[in-house]
Amino acid sequence: MENAAYIGLSRQMTLRRELDIVANNIANSDTTGFKVEQMLVGTEIGQRARNHAVRPSASFVLDKGVGRDFGQAALKQTGRDLDFGIEGEGTFFTVTTANGPAYTRDGSFTMDAEGRLTTQDGLPVQTDAGELIVNPELGPITVAQDGTITQDGEIVGRLGVVRFGDLSVLEKGGDNLYRNISNLQPIEAADARVRQGMLEGSNVNTLIEITNLVEINRAYESVTRMIENTNDLSRRAVERLGKVS
Repeated sequence: MENAAYIGLSRQMTLRRELDIVANNIANSDTTGFKVEQMLVGTEIGQRARNHAVRPSASFVLDKGVGRDFGQAALKQTGRDLDFGIEGEGTFFTVTTANGPAYTRDGSFTMDAEGRLTTQDGLPVQTDAGELIVNPELGPITVAQDGTITQDGEIVGRLGVVRFGDLSVLEKGGDNLYRNISNLQPIEAADARVRQGMLEGSNVNTLIEITNLVEINRAYESVTRMIENTNDLSRRAVERLGKVS
């Protein structure tokens, strides 16, 4: 009976974690470039509790981490010159942080006082020639679909878009950024297209996530009832043994 309670408890722990992930998906359903996440569940083999005669194994539910769907989301027209959306799954803009390069699908950029192209948090956006610094007095910049940046009729750089051969090397770094946690280097995404005056929305399907919330709550309640029934059976067994002795 103890095994059933332990297995149920392991499932409850993963359900709590899954609930947090789904709630975060819903909260970011309107976040630019957000990618929907889901929990990865596995099993861990353990021995039965207090079983010395036979030793069959029991499977416990295990949290294997978080998976992300980097699928393309719809682009929304904004009309703002410094908004950029990417057409191309698994591709990213590169920005510079205090801890090295980071990657994002959020192309809502701006210009700082020095004329440098940055994120809304002030992180420099990288081009093929490093940071882009332009003279605001020469007018707005124009970005072609291949990332070529022109101002006042002259090419001033190329907005780089990169991709990774293995997206599992990317870890969330906060502020809608991803960090490379491996030695795998990104490569230029020549087939990607940059759309000026547009932003990519979130690829969260709110209806599906709300349905997931309902299913998680029902599963949690079901496991709770199973644990309560198991504990009740154990209590009754102890009471009967006590009466016999």
